[in-house]
Amino acid sequence: MKKHTDCIAMLLAGGEGRRLAPLTSQAAKPIIPFGDRFRMIDFPLNNCANSNITTIGVLTQYCADSVHNYVANTDHEFSENIGSRGISLLPSSRKCLTEYAGTADAIYQNMDYIDQQGAEHVLILSGDHIYEMDYKPMLEFHKERGAAATIAVKQVAWREASRFGILTTDEQYRVSSFHEKPAEPQSNLASMGIYLFRWADLKRFLLEDSVNPDSSHDFGKDVIPAILSSNAHMAAYPFEGYWRDVGTIDSLWEANMDLLDGELRLGSNGWPAMSGKNTTIDKPYLSPRAAITDSILHPASTVEAEVTRSIVCSGVSIGANTEIYESIIMPGARIGRNVTIHRAIIGEGAVVHDGAYIGHLNDEIFVVGPGEAITASSPSRKDYNMEPLASLLHAVAIRDHSNIVG
Repeated sequence: MKKHTDCIAMLLAGGEGRRLAPLTSQAAKPIIPFGDRFRMIDFPLNNCANSNITTIGVLTQYCADSVHNYVANTDHEFSENIGSRGISLLPSSRKCLTEYAGTADAIYQNMDYIDQQGAEHVLILSGDHIYEMDYKPMLEFHKERGAAATIAVKQVAWREASRFGILTTDEQYRVSSFHEKPAEPQSNLASMGIYLFRWADLKRFLLEDSVNPDSSHDFGKDVIPAILSSNAHMAAYPFEGYWRDVGTIDSLWEANMDLLDGELRLGSNGWPAMSGKNTTIDKPYLSPRAAITDSILHPASTVEAEVTRSIVCSGVSIGANTEIYESIIMPGARIGRNVTIHRAIIGEGAVVHDGAYIGHLNDEIFVVGPGEAITASSPSRKDYNMEPLASLLHAVAIRDHSNIVG
């Protein structure tokens, strides 16, 4: 018997994330760690759970197994119901495709799944955004206006506007124009990549798009403009909370710093923030010589170092006489003794041997890839004078263990 569901979510989680290389060399972009215990994909999954959207199709492509394995081992309340009421994994291989042609094509190829759910409305989400959002008010907004499509929007800095789909609206939030990544933006009202459609309308536009030889089969480039040009009602839903697209190394690092600075507060106001399976360890091991300032340490970490304005994930060990400043140490990384790390991201399972120097004295973020080994003799890591950095780190590393957040 055909189901009936008011609203389901389709989560696009197949991105390769080339701008996040080398962090994406072994996993899809949505599986990249964030903070001390999360992955990017946790945010839309948490939002769905807290918004009572319990049917979710997760569309995968690049390194699909990395997404499948993680989703199957999370503590999200519906993650154990894979294949039934809960999460359904929808890889491109399900349709005997090498890859989806674009974001719209990914939904088109899974129209049978949506039809089986009997969904009246479909929420399209990205797997690489950091935010906490209740989707229920957006759904009510969408219904009240009788919109064929509703796009969540947020004002962004003008200097970043060309990175996004940019909209203009009237006073009733009806969209009057949409331009995907314009070179000269006429507005700074940006699409958040969160789309809510009446399924009957979206299905019609997807079918039309599928036979258009000039289409790239992308929502922002093709389907949204087609809906707008048809004079169908398209609404913009304003969102005021924290939101960041973390598609680049710089934006990933900046979002983690926002977490340290308190600009991003996770799990507050009764909004549970679930992630991978919880550990039974309730606090990190700190040696008496450790000095932690304005940092977040995962409970399953071992630290004997000076750590300032940094995030240390699970399974990380950091040796004595090491100095870490404004850096992200991802799960399972091992940092030796007498190491200096400045404004860097250390990938999962990476090994930094004793005496190594990592980082730049300019604003560039240095990245060590997953599983990479760095030695003290690595030429690319010793092409600058580290003495000023060491002095800086000694000056700012106040010995105060009270600032640990775990």
